[in-house]
Parts: sequence; C-alpha cells; structure tokens
Amino acid sequence: MREGLVRGTGLVLTVAYASAIVWIYARQPETFAQVRGGLASTMGAYSIDEQSFADALALFRREQFDAARAAFARADPAARDARTQFYIAYSYYRQGWHRLYRDDQLFTEGLKTVDKAIALAPDRRLLVEDPELMMHTADELRAELEAGLKRDAADFNPLRVFDTRK
Repeated sequence: MREGLVRGTGLVLTVAYASAIVWIYARQPETFAQVRGGLASTMGAYSIDEQSFADALALFRREQFDAARAAFARADPAARDARTQFYIAYSYYRQGWHRLYRDDQLFTEGLKTVDKAIALAPDRRLLVEDPELMMHTADELRAELEAGLKRDAADFNPLRVFDTRK
C-alpha cells in the first residue's frame, strides 16, 4: 500500500511540474509578476491596482505619456488587463503622432501592445467608453497604428499638416 502511495504522489508531482513547464513555455512571461498574474487570471482572481490606474489616467490626460505608461505598468504588473493595455497602446499612438511624421518605433510598440489588448479581451473585442478619447475600440486604434506605419504617396501630401490626432 505504501509503495502505491509513493508512486501516485510521484506521478501527480511529475504531471504538475510538466504542466507548469508547458504553461510557462506557452505564455512566455518576462517577469515573476507576469507569472503570478497569469496564474491568478487563470483562476479568475486577477485585478489591477485601481489607484495606480487612476494616477496613470491622470498622467495620460496631461500628455505625460512615458510617466503614464510607467503608472499603467504598476497598475497591471502582469499585463493581463485588456483596458490597461489599450491605454498603453493609445499612449504610444499619441506620443508618436506628429503633424509632419509618425514615429515608427512608438507606433510599432503601440501595435504590439494593442494586439496584446485584443488577445486579452473577451471574444477579442475591446470597447473603452471614455468620452475624452476619439477612438473607442482596439480595432480603430490598431488601424490607425498600421496606417501610420505604412509608406505611400499620401505621406508627402502637404495638406497632411491639417490632420487631427485622435
């Protein structure tokens, strides 16, 4: 009887260890906070720090985008909240948009982040009800970021100076 218990326990521990390795390989978390957040979200227990999110939103509205992204990262250390990731991507868009050119590096980072937000959203559809934003869905933001990375003849149109940032 004792030998069967030891073998059964060994089998359970081996399966749990193998599952953890597969999960880490599939998710590829970069920090331990992302590991904890991923496990918590799997169990439905993950939530963001609302005070840090409010601080980040205030910085975002004052157009202090680097500081806002740092505060959003504090609010969502595991990068598991779709709405927070949407605001991070939006901050890349706003910081990278200029009247005469678009910053490719910031737009590329924004595109990666909005893709992450879309992947985290239920049914891959994300709608943010914020009256101060001109784009409310992740799909709109993604389209703007992709358009900013595209090179075509419209980039040389002098009337582009009159475009408005969304």
